[in-house]
Amino acid sequence: MALLDIRNLSVSFETPQGLVKAATQVSLALEYNETLALVGETGCGKSVVVNAIMKLLPANAKVDGRVIYRGRDLLSLDEKEMARIRGQDIAIIFQNPSLALNPVYKISEQVSESMILKKRSSRSRAEEISSQLLQRLGLKGRESSYPFQLSGGMNQRAMIACSVVLGPKIIIADEPTKGLDQSMVGQVLGEIRKAKEVNGASLLLITHDMEVARQISDKVAVMYCGEVMEVGKTEEVLQAPSHPYTQALLDSLPERGFLPIPGPSPSMIDPPEGCRFHPRCPWRRDLCSIERPVQKSTTTGWVRCCR
Repeated sequence: MALLDIRNLSVSFETPQGLVKAATQVSLALEYNETLALVGETGCGKSVVVNAIMKLLPANAKVDGRVIYRGRDLLSLDEKEMARIRGQDIAIIFQNPSLALNPVYKISEQVSESMILKKRSSRSRAEEISSQLLQRLGLKGRESSYPFQLSGGMNQRAMIACSVVLGPKIIIADEPTKGLDQSMVGQVLGEIRKAKEVNGASLLLITHDMEVARQISDKVAVMYCGEVMEVGKTEEVLQAPSHPYTQALLDSLPERGFLPIPGPSPSMIDPPEGCRFHPRCPWRRDLCSIERPVQKSTTTGWVRCCR
């Protein structure tokens, strides 16, 4: 059994403009010690899936499906039970350390706080463990610093320490490299790998950057307009994609010629019938606009396509 098993997860939002179908029947499995990258264009629903897993969606969200973690459906838990799981079993590394870290507390205090609150550790023991973790992440001697005294990369490491100090079994990294220059991207990915190894954890990486997915993930899931189109081993999907959208996404990269995907992105309020990519697909057939494609097995995963 997978460590985290997402089954037919659908999320929609009631808005004045209409019902936004942010995620539709998303099914994914995260195995023990695995890194799974969920990739796709900005706005395709990746972060919605993460927030649904953690039950952090706003009140206007409607959620269907199941999210099974160690035999328990997270979506059926009340807030008190879910609060025990957040941080201790499943932790999130947010993309913006300047917003996630408290500017008036020292780094060591912020890392040790969750140990004091959730594990009832003494302050001295919590500070000892947080200091050891910060040293492993390259922040030796900076334990008493405030966030404004550290560089962006250092704050990113401090935020990683805050996320993993309780030893979570699943680490979720939501666009951790967004807005960073290329030299910083490699550094952040290295720290995330290190955090994963320290805890023996599984990693769910949310990213729009295909090169980041290539560098760090074992398996990749490609998402478009709220649906997962393709899942498989990273090298196989990125070298020989089975879905036309994955191919188009790769062709839009600078190293592939910067070829834009034709046509506008679809509305999440009124998505296309059948295959949601068919209005932009060069290989579409009449059937593609009528029937939602079923999953078909590939060598290492599956694809949702009529071809």
